[in-house]
Amino acid sequence: MARDVSDTTPLGARAELIDWIASGEKPRETWRLGTEHEKIPFYTADASPVPYEGERGIRALLEGLQELTGWEPILEEGLPIGLFDEVQGGAISLEPGGQFELSGAPVRTLHETAAETARHIEQAKAVGARLGLSFLTLGMSPLWTRAETPVMPKARYRIMTAYMPKVGTLGLDMMYRTSTVQVNMDYASESDMVKKLRVSLALQPIATAIFANSPFTDGKPNGFLSRRSAIWLDTDRDRTGMMDFAFEEGFGYERYVDWALDVPMYFVKRGSTYHDVAGASFRDLFAGKLAQLPGEHATRSDWANHVSTLFPEVRLKRYLEMRGADVGPPEQINALSAFWTGLLYDDVSLDAAWELVKAWTSADRNNLRTDVPKQALKAVIAGRSARDVARDALALSKAGLKRRAFKDEMGQDESRHLAYVEEIVETGRTPAERLLELYHGPWAGSVKPAFRECVF
Repeated sequence: MARDVSDTTPLGARAELIDWIASGEKPRETWRLGTEHEKIPFYTADASPVPYEGERGIRALLEGLQELTGWEPILEEGLPIGLFDEVQGGAISLEPGGQFELSGAPVRTLHETAAETARHIEQAKAVGARLGLSFLTLGMSPLWTRAETPVMPKARYRIMTAYMPKVGTLGLDMMYRTSTVQVNMDYASESDMVKKLRVSLALQPIATAIFANSPFTDGKPNGFLSRRSAIWLDTDRDRTGMMDFAFEEGFGYERYVDWALDVPMYFVKRGSTYHDVAGASFRDLFAGKLAQLPGEHATRSDWANHVSTLFPEVRLKRYLEMRGADVGPPEQINALSAFWTGLLYDDVSLDAAWELVKAWTSADRNNLRTDVPKQALKAVIAGRSARDVARDALALSKAGLKRRAFKDEMGQDESRHLAYVEEIVETGRTPAERLLELYHGPWAGSVKPAFRECVF
């Protein structure tokens, strides 16, 4: 999230929480997509991590990009922690370990989001080159220990850092050492949201498998193809997972709100101050009975900020966030957005995708989610390989993009952005498996070459 919300409008009824999510409904003609991706910076000369401060640190990178783009700085305690495009709506933010994130503006076509990603990467590389920095195209930091990883000066991350070890063993690895890409999608109505959420939840492990790209940790293979995905399995079970309740009869905005209300909070923000209330109940804040902040009542910003701290495989805010993929090179980032756009923004493909997954049981979906980090496309669900399911889903996505018929300046439709993923599914070799072949072959048992070859 680029910046926490500040809206002091008080909340007086549970219905207002439901209405907040329902307010995200948009007619089809105004649907947009937004692509977000993180990337891990390093010093090009010696593959060492980049701290926040210093003449060549993350702060200098932000300040250089501010000068180049004209975007407005996002400040916390007087320190720049991000940038915001007041015109188009995009933002740059920092993840806990210095992962550098672009939250793309909402755009109409995949051609636009691909151009935006290319422009941002070009700008980041230009400023980075002056500072001696480069950026990894991997879903997890491959070399540095957690102790060697920098810490960014953001109050919410200090609160989360203290809380994570209380609710899981790998939350700090998630925060400081992983790197992801996601795409944000609109919905027209509650029923449209429900169908899209169910389809994307069921297929999220398939996307994880296709884009698996985090096989190294601490300088060696970690035993997974998507270690980033495996880490989420032991981060915080209260706020992560496959949301089995989304497949229950009657699911909708109200049921999601009730789940969110029961997820413990991290913080309450008042003015510029983050109050650590980790583990406390939002219901208590809503009722004005939060022990840590006597007399305080929930505001609209409290709810928006709380919902942003939920981390299921697909997150519902006032849009849907596809959260299951490792980051990769630009063509991989674009392919993820294409995959979901073709499936979710075309009615024929969406209906067919539901037919593909609707017979799966909760056990089927969760077993796939558990198996995919190690097995990727070789995992099995309901007697079929993930690769076979991926092939079907990819065909539906491609057909959906062709029906959307948005052409670029060369006359090509959006399905061209699927080329990268089509090769993966056709060969059955994920990015991680290709990297492991390099590690055991030309790289001679070292991850150091990744800092030359897996770079934006």
